[in-house]
Amino acid sequence: MATVADYIDENMPRFREELLEFLRIPSVSARSEHRMDMSRAAEWLADRMREAGLDVSVEETDGLQIILGEYRGAGDDAPTVLLYGHYDVQPAEPLDEWTSPPFEPEVRDGKLFGRGSVDDKGQLYLHVKAIEAHMKVNGSLPVNVIVLAEGEEEVGSEHLMPFVKANRDRLACDYVVISDTTMVGEDVPTIGTSLRGLAYLEVHVRGPRTDLHSGSYGGAVVNPATALARIIASMHDDNWHATIDGFYDDVEAMDEYREKLKAVPFDDAGFRKDTGTTEVGEKGYTTPERLWIRPTVEVNGLLSGYTGEGAKTVLPAKAMAKISFRLVPAQNPDRIAELVEAHIRKVAPEGVEVEVQRLHGGNAWRATLGSELYTAAERALAAAWDREVVYAGEGGSIPIVPEFERVLGAPVLLMGFGLPGENAHAPDEWMSVENFEKGTRASARLWTELAR
Repeated sequence: MATVADYIDENMPRFREELLEFLRIPSVSARSEHRMDMSRAAEWLADRMREAGLDVSVEETDGLQIILGEYRGAGDDAPTVLLYGHYDVQPAEPLDEWTSPPFEPEVRDGKLFGRGSVDDKGQLYLHVKAIEAHMKVNGSLPVNVIVLAEGEEEVGSEHLMPFVKANRDRLACDYVVISDTTMVGEDVPTIGTSLRGLAYLEVHVRGPRTDLHSGSYGGAVVNPATALARIIASMHDDNWHATIDGFYDDVEAMDEYREKLKAVPFDDAGFRKDTGTTEVGEKGYTTPERLWIRPTVEVNGLLSGYTGEGAKTVLPAKAMAKISFRLVPAQNPDRIAELVEAHIRKVAPEGVEVEVQRLHGGNAWRATLGSELYTAAERALAAAWDREVVYAGEGGSIPIVPEFERVLGAPVLLMGFGLPGENAHAPDEWMSVENFEKGTRASARLWTELAR
C-alpha cells in the first residue's frame, strides 16, 4: 500500500510543473495593471486547493481576494492548524538584471528561478501538495487544517486583519504555521524565533517651483537632491550607528540571546559571496546580530532630477526617498516614525520644504518556544533533512505574525524553506528545488506529528 511519502516521491515531477505554471502568473499586487493577473492567480490557487481535497471559498475584501481552504474531518479532539501564505509577488524591476525573464521560470543548477519562487508561491504551494498527499492516500488529514492565502502581503496586508477579526470564530485554531522565511544555510533545517518590525516612510523635499538650469541658478538655490542626500547621510555615524534621537531607547541588550547566536552555523564568507559585497554594518555586532536582533535604517529608493541617457544640466525642483526602519521587539513603529520625522525636520537645510509620509509598518515578534508545536516541527524537519534542527532569527518583517497571535490566541511557527542569497525582492529570485521537495515531505510529516 502506498504511503504519503511514496505519493510525494511519485508525483514530485508534477508538483514542480504545477509550481512553474503558478509562477508564470505575474501576480504583482503593487501594480494596478496586474489586477486581472491577481484574480487569475487567486482562481488558479483555489482550483489546486480544491483538487487537493479542501473545501475552498474565494473571499472578497475591500482589496484583493483571500483564498480560504478548509478541512474539518479530523474531529473536535484533533488540533486545528491555520496555514498562512500569500500568492502576490514583488515587482520584477529592474528587468534587465534578470538572467531569464521573471515570469518565465526555469531550473538551473538545482535552483528554480522566477519571481515569487521562494517568496512565497513555492513555500505556500509545497504545503498544498503535502495536504494533497494525505488526502489522496488516506482520504483524510490527521489534523483539521485551514489554509489562508492572501494577495496583499507585499503591499502591507491592509485588508487581512479586518478579515481575520470579522471571521475570528471560523478561523479559530490551536496553531498557526507560516513558511515565508529562510534557513540559515544549505541543508540546515531552521525554525524561526524572531522577526523584525517595520516602519516605512517616504520623504519628499521640494525647492524651486520648477526644474532650473544648473548653470544659471546653481549655487544660488538650494538643490533638493543635495538637501535630501544630507538628510539621509545624517541618519548614521561613521560606525553605522543610527543617530536619530531616541531610536535605541527601547532596544534590549539581549546578552543571553547574543551568546546563543554563537552556536548558529552562520557562513560569513558565504554571506559576502552571495551578496557580492564587503561586509559593513553596525560596529560591535556580528552579522547574525545585525540581521536578527538590531534595528536598521535603510534607503529603499531615490528619485530626483534627470536620470536618462547623456547629460542634462538641471537643478531639480524636488527629490524623494523611500526609507525603511527594521525594528526589534519593544520598538513601536508609530513612535519610531515620529522620532524619524522629528530628526528629518531638525536636520533639513533652509530653503526647502519637507513632507514625510508614513506608508506602512508592523511590530516585531519573538517566539515562545517549548510547546508541542515546536516539538512536532523539530521532528518533521529532522525527518526530512536527516539532521538536527537549529533555531534562528529572521531579519525581515511579517507584520501579521504578532497580529495572528493577538487576535487568534494561537502560537505561530515559522518553518521556512528559503536559503541565503535567494534574491527575494531582487532580480533572479530563486528557490532550491531540493528544498521544495524536502519541504513538501516535512509539511506532510508535520500534520502527522501534530496529531500525536
